[in-house]
Amino acid sequence: MARPLCLLFDCDGTLVDSEPLLADEMSSSLTDAGLPFQASDYMGEFRGARFRHIVAELEQRHGSVDPARLDTLECRMRANLNRRLASELIAIEGATEALAALAGHPMGVVSNGPENKIRTSLAATGLAEVFGNRLFSAYTANCWKPDPCLFRHAASLMGFAPEECVVIDDALVGVRGALAAGMTVIHLNRFPDVEETPAGAIMISNMFQLPTVIGHLETGRALAAHA
Repeated sequence: MARPLCLLFDCDGTLVDSEPLLADEMSSSLTDAGLPFQASDYMGEFRGARFRHIVAELEQRHGSVDPARLDTLECRMRANLNRRLASELIAIEGATEALAALAGHPMGVVSNGPENKIRTSLAATGLAEVFGNRLFSAYTANCWKPDPCLFRHAASLMGFAPEECVVIDDALVGVRGALAAGMTVIHLNRFPDVEETPAGAIMISNMFQLPTVIGHLETGRALAAHA
């Protein structure tokens, strides 16, 4: 019998509802640095993107900012964000229930965020014990979504081939990176009116649907193995 599929979850916007807090902190910090930015810009254009990628795009539009000032800005922004995450963060609706239903699967978190932010987010929402140390940060791997190498790195350390992995991600950068890594991808599309699920990915609109989809995938694997 084949072992259960390995489930690789994004963190922000998939497991925890951190993106509004992140967008708010980015808005105040970047605007103070001379890079006009609104919270809606993050949610509409940059959701899931690396912070320095966002900065580079804004500098092309509004002019460069002194690198030392940017370093100070980022440190202050992340410190403020971590404080807010610890006290204000909640889990995405249905995430706790989905993880409980899927407890027989090996699971990891694959995020473009720093590892300390992942740990803070999971601890604040009561999800830390589900994943233990199976946390794969782009800052640790030095590889950011949509590059598929972050997903391949996580799969390798989990001991699974790409075709044995299912990625659950709400952001298009993650969906595209996981597809490029050769993995099955479930797109948690919480904004279906404005966001299209890429070809090749499976769309769900909420986390309550996830266990059923995983069940169907496992059934398909079993039938294929006995065909």
